[in-house]
Amino acid sequence: MTKSTRQHTLAKAIHFEGIGLHTGKRAKLNIVPGECNSGYVFVRKDLPGEPSLEAHVSNVGETRRGTMLQVGDATVHTTEHVLAALYASGIDNAILELDGPEVPILDGSALPFISAIEKAGSTEQDAERRFFRVRKNLSFKVDGGVEMMILPLEEAEFKATVMVDYNSPVLGTQHARLENLSAFKKEIAGCRTFVFLKEVASLAEQGLIQGGDIDNAVVLAERAYSKKELNDIAKALGRDALEGTADQPGVVNPSDLRFPNEPARHKLLDIIGDLALTGRFIQGHLLAARPGHTTNIAFAKELIEAIEAQEELPDFQIDRKSLLDINDITAILPHRYPFLLVDRIMDMDEKSITGVKNVTMNEPFFQGHFPNNPVMPGVLQVEAMAQVGGIFALSTVEDPEHYSTYFMKIDGVKFKQKVLPGDTLIFHLTLVSPIRRGLVNMKGRAYVREELVSEAEMLAQIVRDRLPTEES
Repeated sequence: MTKSTRQHTLAKAIHFEGIGLHTGKRAKLNIVPGECNSGYVFVRKDLPGEPSLEAHVSNVGETRRGTMLQVGDATVHTTEHVLAALYASGIDNAILELDGPEVPILDGSALPFISAIEKAGSTEQDAERRFFRVRKNLSFKVDGGVEMMILPLEEAEFKATVMVDYNSPVLGTQHARLENLSAFKKEIAGCRTFVFLKEVASLAEQGLIQGGDIDNAVVLAERAYSKKELNDIAKALGRDALEGTADQPGVVNPSDLRFPNEPARHKLLDIIGDLALTGRFIQGHLLAARPGHTTNIAFAKELIEAIEAQEELPDFQIDRKSLLDINDITAILPHRYPFLLVDRIMDMDEKSITGVKNVTMNEPFFQGHFPNNPVMPGVLQVEAMAQVGGIFALSTVEDPEHYSTYFMKIDGVKFKQKVLPGDTLIFHLTLVSPIRRGLVNMKGRAYVREELVSEAEMLAQIVRDRLPTEES
């Protein structure tokens, strides 16, 4: 996967055909290019009306031995392998047309999918890629020692470390690690789904693994099995015989494991396919102990909540290049010492702006507010916030040095905690409504160390009242 910030889709359609692991039904899968911001969408071509199922955690219907999507009566089983391949390949948007209830299992891994995607190539689209940069630790635990956690990374990458332990003498405790998504094809994609022989009959009774075979899954025997036992298992699967041998503990398949820790690597593959349902390219280090589809999806839902909360926040990383420095700011705002209260502008788009004010003991207002107990006046926090909003407003007009912005109304002012010398104020303002007739209505929030310290809603007007000969 490239580090592009633009969305991508397939350069051309790709086709697959095969049996479903759990339903045992054959299906054809066509993956075709998708429009910008459409994400991954399954289409059941075999059902009346050809219903669409967005690949999103909100549409997950079941997580028994795989991730099944459901919208109304339409379902798609075993979505994780193909989604992992699309995600790791840097494909943002794709339509997955399916004429059956389940994605073909193929060889039980994501390798056939990612190889076909790589061969087809990708096309850059006119839209920004949607990322989620992890800024603080997020964790999730359930009984049984299952734990998932994601940590911030300095670099804008996805990294994963997985541990599996089923108290199995054959499998033991295994670990797998992925340094970045570009290593997915080589290190993870070819790892197949696996099952313990002792589980096969029970899973078959539950209506699962109807299409399971040693050609599409790794089968592990924890002890020696008699011929009669193997015949009974085959009967539960509706077959005359079970291929492979289990006369001693180990791998039943005639071929060796592709990696000594192939099961752990496959669990990592499943995680990536399930996290693709967040609709974001995640940047952080994932740690998972004893994961499964149920916990993957539960954690993905936690991530969705974090994404929604974080998207309302500014980027608190200020050890990066400014969008506007102090010289740029003084070319726009008329304010000067001691009333220029903005040091840097970090980000600005069509609807929001983020600015920085470094609060030092040299601020003149600390002489009287208060002696021996310096506290930044709340009214000056609002003034600094308004100046950031003023830069946003003036950026919408030509020759901004000829204009000023004036308060017309301030509502909903709240102060949460004191601002002291040494603090760095980060102001984030968003438009409440479109700018009309020079009126700018913005909601502003101020943060120190990522904690909200003050907020206000402000209405200002842009006025042309500065002559070209004035200082700018």
